[in-house]
Amino acid sequence: MRIPAHSVCTAIRDDIVAGVYERGSRLTEELLARRYGVSRVPVREALRTLEAEGFVVTRRHAGACVAEPNEQEAADLLEMRMLLEPLGASRAAQRRTEAHLKVLRGLVRLGQERARRGNSEDLRSLGGWFHETLAQASASPALTSMLTQLRHKIAWMYAVDAPANPVESWAEHGAIVDAVARGDSERARAVTTLHTERSSAAHRLRFGSGAERVRNSQHPVNMPSLRH
Repeated sequence: MRIPAHSVCTAIRDDIVAGVYERGSRLTEELLARRYGVSRVPVREALRTLEAEGFVVTRRHAGACVAEPNEQEAADLLEMRMLLEPLGASRAAQRRTEAHLKVLRGLVRLGQERARRGNSEDLRSLGGWFHETLAQASASPALTSMLTQLRHKIAWMYAVDAPANPVESWAEHGAIVDAVARGDSERARAVTTLHTERSSAAHRLRFGSGAERVRNSQHPVNMPSLRH
């Protein structure tokens, strides 16, 4: 594939999250450059960024490799999300714009409609867009960036079961938007805390003792089987 140089970091991160590159596998600049159709310079820059984000580590005699977070590090991510998402909702209640509310309400309407129909794949995408928009409505670039990184890393480390009651789950999304629209920061924080706690219970580690591994046709990046 050939992608713009500025998109290399996003492409490598997405492939790590999707499981194209296994935990611990080498990330060779030459082969990454060939895969994405760019020079080695944007690849090198992307690997530095991904190392800062925790997706990549540099090992002596091996170079850049996909990180191998342990179970405690993975658990910490869920705990961080349970602290930061309610904070983001509280800030959104104070700082949201009408444009944010319009998008959030539209997503809730779609989510509730799809939940009644049982379209689970659509619901996952809609949920991601909802929480991304809610974070943006906080008008805090630092908080939005942290929540975005958390979502990427949680998606990498965890498989998520569909909600047992998707209609109830989207009712919670609706309650969050109602509180944000009223400017009730405490209510927004409380409802988001409850929603985040419930959703966290549906997460299953993809690795570790007793964890169910999820594999997606993974190929080590430094092997000849790499697709171009």
